[in-house]
Amino acid sequence: MTQPADPRPASSALTLGERVAEQLRRKITQGEFGPGQRLSEQALSDDLAISRNTLREVFRVLTKDGLLKHVPNRGVFVAVPSIASIIDIYRVRRLIECQALAQAYPRHPAKKRMRDAFEEALRCRAVEDWPGVGTANMAFHMAVVELADSERLNLLFAQVLAELRLAFGMLQDAEFLHAPFVDRNLAILELAEAGQFDRAAAMLGDYLIHSERLVLAVYARRMADGSIGEL
Repeated sequence: MTQPADPRPASSALTLGERVAEQLRRKITQGEFGPGQRLSEQALSDDLAISRNTLREVFRVLTKDGLLKHVPNRGVFVAVPSIASIIDIYRVRRLIECQALAQAYPRHPAKKRMRDAFEEALRCRAVEDWPGVGTANMAFHMAVVELADSERLNLLFAQVLAELRLAFGMLQDAEFLHAPFVDRNLAILELAEAGQFDRAAAMLGDYLIHSERLVLAVYARRMADGSIGEL
């Protein structure tokens, strides 16, 4: 499956805690950990072959990032995004993605990664693997940001994608959330491949507005029926 390129330095340059933190971020982005899920310190430390002290430091980092939440006397949980955080995520997406696409270098190799991610989304859609479509969609948008050639933006956007996946996980309807955007990604990709970056950026802006409205509408319905609550 196509995955977003790792925006962080080579693993040899990272500490053990940083590598584990990135591992857990990736699991959240890929939907392996869902919003509100309790994380077992013992099970994770065994699975990752690290000490519990190292894992606690990782938990502190990811809690600061807003991906985890420590609840006294209950443990550590995957965070549950709020409506305000979803709105902010989309604000950041419009600022970063649209500018990266509008100012892209015509022969940038990230366009190939956009194409690969789209092809993966098609394969997943053909077998109705909707979470897989969502993961491929994340890879597509990470590749859009990589067009900017900024390590700082890549790092920031990797964090945004992890928070976005949490929001999607709360809504529990992957087909409804991801199916409409596969063909939209193709339209954006074809404009980018043709060098029409301004048009592609404008189309992406409309895409993100539609996606935000869709996510907020589903979130509001689930809040109304009591399906979403605070930890």
